Amino acid sequence: MTNISQSNLSKKISNLLVEARKRVLQTVNHTMVLTYFEIGRMIVEEEQNGKECADYGTQLLTELSQNLTKEFGKGFSLTNLKQMRQFYSTYSKFATLEKGQTLSDEFKLSWSHYLKLMRIDDELERKFYEIETFKNNWSLKEFDRQYNSALFTRLALSKDKNEILKLSEQGQILEKPQDAIKDPYILEFIGLPENNLYSESDLEQKLIDKLEHFLLELGTGFTFVARQNRISFEDKHFRIDLVFYNRILRCFVLIDLKVGELKHQDIGQMQM
Repeated sequence: MTNISQSNLSKKISNLLVEARKRVLQTVNHTMVLTYFEIGRMIVEEEQNGKECADYGTQLLTELSQNLTKEFGKGFSLTNLKQMRQFYSTYSKFATLEKGQTLSDEFKLSWSHYLKLMRIDDELERKFYEIETFKNNWSLKEFDRQYNSALFTRLALSKDKNEILKLSEQGQILEKPQDAIKDPYILEFIGLPENNLYSESDLEQKLIDKLEHFLLELGTGFTFVARQNRISFEDKHFRIDLVFYNRILRCFVLIDLKVGELKHQDIGQMQM
């Protein structure tokens, strides 16, 4: 067997093992979420089982934490048990499902994601981020960034109540070209240093360096095509700062970067 074929075989096996590990982790995370939901249910039902003492809940969780920690080790602190109780309370509507539905169908994210989601008081907003996180496979870090940039609020500003309800039930819906474009864009992730002056080339380079995050901030369906792409009209040459293609809109998206005030000639050049 040649070194090349050995290398190919090793790479194939390595890829297989990586994918297997991912599936195992996903299964473990999913099982943990379902288990924590059931623990939360048991705690809530016990607390509501005719107990009138206001301190009963705290006493129950304290003793439960001590017993479970002795038997199963770390992971069942008083804080964690309170989070499980809150998890069930937040998603208690899933305690009774219609025929054919299962908890596995409802809970598709990791426990870490749900800990963040439970902090969102508005149910519509929470459901929106839950859908978008699953649909776009957001990591916890990316979910944090999208939430902190007020994605839901930005998308909801121009929508009526029925549209906001649809947004929370279905996630971001692309019905017209404008829906694929966010407004405004939040680009704090590019990490420009605190300088008095910036140039378009500095901004462009930082965006290219952080291209994955920039694509996520752009919206759904964007792919990178080129930077400083030259186009020519007769004997004159022009350069487009960034060129993207949107596979949903089936069109190119051209970006001209400006760090100063937008001028009429800038708009004229883009229209050309």
